Amino acid sequence: MKPAEFFQRDRTWHPPALTPDYKTSVTRSPKLAMLSLQGSMSEITGPTFGHSDIDPIDNDMIKNYAKTGDPVGERIVVHGRVLDEEGRPVRNTLVEAWQANAGGRYRHKKDTYLAPIDPNFGGCGRTLTDENGYYFFRTVKPGAYPWRNWVNNWRPAHIHFSVFGTAFAQRLITQMYFEGDPLIPLCPILKAIPDQRAIDQLIAPLDMNASIPLDSLAYKFDIVLRGRRSTLFENRLEGN
Repeated sequence: MKPAEFFQRDRTWHPPALTPDYKTSVTRSPKLAMLSLQGSMSEITGPTFGHSDIDPIDNDMIKNYAKTGDPVGERIVVHGRVLDEEGRPVRNTLVEAWQANAGGRYRHKKDTYLAPIDPNFGGCGRTLTDENGYYFFRTVKPGAYPWRNWVNNWRPAHIHFSVFGTAFAQRLITQMYFEGDPLIPLCPILKAIPDQRAIDQLIAPLDMNASIPLDSLAYKFDIVLRGRRSTLFENRLEGN
């Protein structure tokens, strides 16, 4: 069967490239009208990456970097399914996640926030979806942190996700937020999204049925790749 092109992007669903209240969008947004190109065979059939050398604990951020003990913070499970625009599971695809630690600090040299680095937390993991498109990670809940947008902006707690999909044009990078976080409606990045339903799709609800008693709470985050109701690309239109 000849591969079909992906659904066209619904521009009313995604944020505009230029959103002055999100200051870095001013320099990153295009100055000329964007072009719409028909998907080529190479874009709708491949390539995909990262399907080898997955370690059994790569999806366990509580254990995969620990040196002298478990990381500090609220232990959680994040799980869900990766689906395509027709609701079908995307099988055996690479899902990567990265995040700040429980204090809101990333492990990289450009992060100068005063919260300490956790010596037992690397903040990144990866896994492959199963036959039903299912994935899960164990981690600690990330902390909020300030960022230089306006004088006193704070990012809500969030986890970054990268999903490769079945072809290069399906590649998605997005962010997951946590149900009930009071910083969500104050975030200039999320306020740039025009449709409340799209914002809601980025917020993972608490899932007590998947929690581990006396151990971890759980949050459910389903990801939809390339379609009219796809999960938003991380702050940008490209890739959807």
